[in-house]
Amino acid sequence: MKPLLFALCVVLAFGGLSAQQTAWQPSPGHTQLPIWPGGVPDPQPVAGSEVAKTSGKEFLVAGRPAVGVNNVTRPTMTVYSPNGENTGAAVVVFPGGGYQELAIDLEGTEVCDWLTPKGITCVLLKYRVTDVGAYPKSGPYPESPMALEDAQRTVGLVRFHAAEWHIDPHKIGVLGFSSGGHLVAAMSTHFAKRLYPAVDAADKESCRPDFAVAIYPGHLSLSAAKWDATRDTKKFVIHYPATADKDLGLNPDIPVTHQTPPTFLLQAEDDHVDNVNDSLAYYIALKNAGVPVEMHLYAQGGHAFGLRRTKLPITGWPQLVETWLGTIGMISE
Repeated sequence: MKPLLFALCVVLAFGGLSAQQTAWQPSPGHTQLPIWPGGVPDPQPVAGSEVAKTSGKEFLVAGRPAVGVNNVTRPTMTVYSPNGENTGAAVVVFPGGGYQELAIDLEGTEVCDWLTPKGITCVLLKYRVTDVGAYPKSGPYPESPMALEDAQRTVGLVRFHAAEWHIDPHKIGVLGFSSGGHLVAAMSTHFAKRLYPAVDAADKESCRPDFAVAIYPGHLSLSAAKWDATRDTKKFVIHYPATADKDLGLNPDIPVTHQTPPTFLLQAEDDHVDNVNDSLAYYIALKNAGVPVEMHLYAQGGHAFGLRRTKLPITGWPQLVETWLGTIGMISE
């Protein structure tokens, strides 16, 4: 695949913008909560303040624009409580955006709009990202630790506040898209030790997810890892290999064990941003480790479709996740 032929997730899709505001805010009735009580670990310089941008006609999903957020230096979580009956389950959501931006509505708030009527608490994490032109920049762990630090901290906070937020501490999962799907895998395999010194009692809670959902994830195959290791980070040349290794090896920075939580994977075979071999490599590693895993591959769907329904069958995936959550005992079937 030629460099810049496809955007890394939705980052470059927001290159031409129709509107912007200084910072993202959730809908009325919801409040962003800072996840760090003081300074963040591993702070990085960012050129400019946080900006929320709405895409123009050059990037529409199901005929609608999307909002991207970049230059996030103060990560937050926004808690969306269930509407009506509460199942006790909770999902921490990681929007995608190539670790450079966050598709905050397409792969964030719209997830909460789906989950809360199902009786599931949704916790939207606005994790640290820097714009595509920034250097040093954010990226996948271990290239950059910030997003994983924020994710570890947030899962611990949700478990710490479980009683207060009417959550079952044994039913806390993670769900992410694209780079957020990689963050799901990173959280599923890097929970035994925090990447940062403990700051309060919340960091004494386990940050292991009880279940994991990765939608069109990236950075998981061995070939993607090789690309991450050899790209020119100063120029940020975007280039994914056309195919993964024949043995579908897993990125060694995702150390799957039998303690990795039950996982749901979904991807389209015509995904030209994150190769379908990312899901295949992770699936094989999970199966080999004896981890319960369910994978759905579709011929068509591309990338960055979120939860927006189109004529393509893959966009019916939320129902598949609901069924799966029932089969693993997180919600009633």
